[in-house]
Amino acid sequence: MKDCTIYKTVDIVGKKWSLCIMHELYKGENRHKRFNELKNKLQDVTPKTLSTRLKELEEHGLVDKKVDDSVFPIKSEYSLTESGEEFLNILQNIKKWGLKWQFDNPECCGTNCKTCDL
Repeated sequence: MKDCTIYKTVDIVGKKWSLCIMHELYKGENRHKRFNELKNKLQDVTPKTLSTRLKELEEHGLVDKKVDDSVFPIKSEYSLTESGEEFLNILQNIKKWGLKWQFDNPECCGTNCKTCDL
């Protein structure tokens, strides 16, 4: 099992909050989001967990972190990498499965996740 690609992939993206963080980075017009912006959208995540997940996603090439140290306080912004953007196709399929088999959510069904404000 340790060499199974599915197990390895789930170990990267299956940790609590990882998919939600990627989804929030995808949503909206702004491709770059600050830590507090993510924290406010993901109200139940602790700052420590958010920080840890962002570092893990960055290490695996799904999230990019840009640091601007020319301003004070230092400004850090996060965005999805090309790999992270491609992974969003999988999240869209998870959404389709959920709508088909688990959840009756007409509002979500008719909404593009990119423009969703939920």
